Amino acid sequence: MKKGTVLRPLQVGDIGWVAHRQGLLYAQEYGWGGTFEALVAEIAAQFVKNFDPENECAWIAEFEGRVMGSVFLVKVSDIEAKLRLLYVEPEARGTGLGRRLTDECIAFAKDRGYQKLSLWTNDILHAARHIYQQAGFVLVSEESHHSFGHDLVGQYWALDLRD
Repeated sequence: MKKGTVLRPLQVGDIGWVAHRQGLLYAQEYGWGGTFEALVAEIAAQFVKNFDPENECAWIAEFEGRVMGSVFLVKVSDIEAKLRLLYVEPEARGTGLGRRLTDECIAFAKDRGYQKLSLWTNDILHAARHIYQQAGFVLVSEESHHSFGHDLVGQYWALDLRD
């Protein structure tokens, strides 16, 4: 991660930025259609509408005033939270930023007393899956689906937070 990168809370305008950048990046890198950007926008909008500051958080990674990535932690129940919308800009990949964002989610979830942190991803997102595996997440299940104009394999991962 570039020295000087800060993690900050959401600000007005970040939701649109996250949807915009993820929509563009996944279209460029994987050929995913506009329904992916719509899904990101829906998830982010629901986060803001239902935000529970005691039990949820979002982090925006910023370097010299530029957004370099983000991640959201959403309450599922009193014992489970979900990691959502992790992404890192191409120029910041391989710097440890994705792991730092994931670690922030894990630390926050533990601090709030969650017993489980879960996430859903697609198997073709190799770098993200590597981050999750390194952080101790375990693959729970897989399911084929057709989304964003492609045949994909969705994966459900979970991390036991009980010490």
